[in-house]
Amino acid sequence: MTPPPLILTLKLDRITFNRLNDLRQRHFPPARNFLPAHITLFHALPGDRAESIESHLETVCAETEWMKLKFPTVRSLGRGVAAEIDAPDLLRLRQRLAIDWQSWLTRQDQQKYRPHVTIQNKVSPEEAKQLYQELAASWEPIEAIGEGLLLWRYLSGPWELAREFSFAKSDSF
Repeated sequence: MTPPPLILTLKLDRITFNRLNDLRQRHFPPARNFLPAHITLFHALPGDRAESIESHLETVCAETEWMKLKFPTVRSLGRGVAAEIDAPDLLRLRQRLAIDWQSWLTRQDQQKYRPHVTIQNKVSPEEAKQLYQELAASWEPIEAIGEGLLLWRYLSGPWELAREFSFAKSDSF
């Protein structure tokens, strides 16, 4: 039996995670909401390469300091709403990993990376537009910290945390 694919996400500081997760819990359709708020770096890494992936992430995360992120605004997804992310360090890290894992990447993970946190998805365009307008009018930019990476097993809907990798804490935090 083939191991399930792996998903890689960024671990946020607790305060920011709680704020974004609260928004997701309030606005994501409950019947489809299996997951907490998250920032996906890769959607489907090969589960049969887990040992190699984990070893590589140990090395990369030990060399990576906590990173600053900003959530300046929200954007429409057509049938949902997401919090946009401004994070040059995250983009550089993701690019490095994409190069390292180039031969493993699915078509989805080869696309241009636009990090975000999905607050609402899979609703009617009208419902999405209403939430977008509401959030855009009241949104206050969020400053956050990326503290590490989370590796998940995809279980055909829900995810199971496989391992957490911490970044090296920087003196500037």
